Amino acid sequence: MAENVSPPASPLARAEHFVWLTARLLEQRLFAYHFLGGGADPVETALTAYRNDDDGYGHALEPDLRGPVSQPLHTAHALKVLDRIERCDGRRVERICRYLTGISTSDGALPAVHPSLRGYPAAPWIPVVDDPPSSLLATGPVVGLLHRNQVWHAWLFRATDYCWSVVESLEKTHPYEAAAAVAFLNGAPDRPRAAAAAQRLGRLVREQGLVVLDPARAAEAPVPEGYAPGEHHFAYHFAAAPGSLARGWFTDQEMDRSLDHLVALQGADGGWPVTWRLWAPGTELESRPMVTLEALLTLRAYGRPLG
Repeated sequence: MAENVSPPASPLARAEHFVWLTARLLEQRLFAYHFLGGGADPVETALTAYRNDDDGYGHALEPDLRGPVSQPLHTAHALKVLDRIERCDGRRVERICRYLTGISTSDGALPAVHPSLRGYPAAPWIPVVDDPPSSLLATGPVVGLLHRNQVWHAWLFRATDYCWSVVESLEKTHPYEAAAAVAFLNGAPDRPRAAAAAQRLGRLVREQGLVVLDPARAAEAPVPEGYAPGEHHFAYHFAAAPGSLARGWFTDQEMDRSLDHLVALQGADGGWPVTWRLWAPGTELESRPMVTLEALLTLRAYGRPLG
């Protein structure tokens, strides 16, 4: 008598098990929203737990910054969640922009880390200084997202000028900054200008070896200074969806190879790995479900079967 053999679980089913097993409530609600027909209200309710009285977000929403205080990177993450559930509008976003105005640098942009973080645990590569400089890493994704959602607020005027100035003058960059620049350009209102800036940026990324074009040879590729061993970036990191301006940086073959690699990265437990430097026990546990959601959304955007 033949033994009954269960078919292998699909990538989505394995990821779902991983999310229920390990994820924070917010990522559980996001998974349900994106893949199980869940509503936006439960996601927003979970996100609200991270909001502070100053209308910024804290409480380790971004796992590498611990402590309760509001921070630009936490607040940028909150806006990304609101964008994903189509709630990036109205008074909630007006209040967030008021917070962003209050913490901006002298040139109207965001610092990567606000000094209020001092005294709380944070990744050792994140400096806390009294007068932090402006950061495209923090400002670019926020400005691009707000423009894409047709949000108009006084804070955006100088912040947008800052992003254009930095993006169009970049000469030496690194993968995370380049990705932040793409996030800005994907939402910038001046589309011809954005397309031209993206084309120039794509040449820099390729010329400076910031993207691994052949995942099979990733072990031979250097990583930028300060990055963890194996902290490589592939085409899907820059072009997370076909509509991104960064999609034009890569041939179909290069994009397909990167997506094949992304599929192969799913672990035996159903989750995708964290590649950046880990420094505390909780950061990997909290980050992996976030990375897993991003991987699933990217694969779905490119029409890859999830099951």
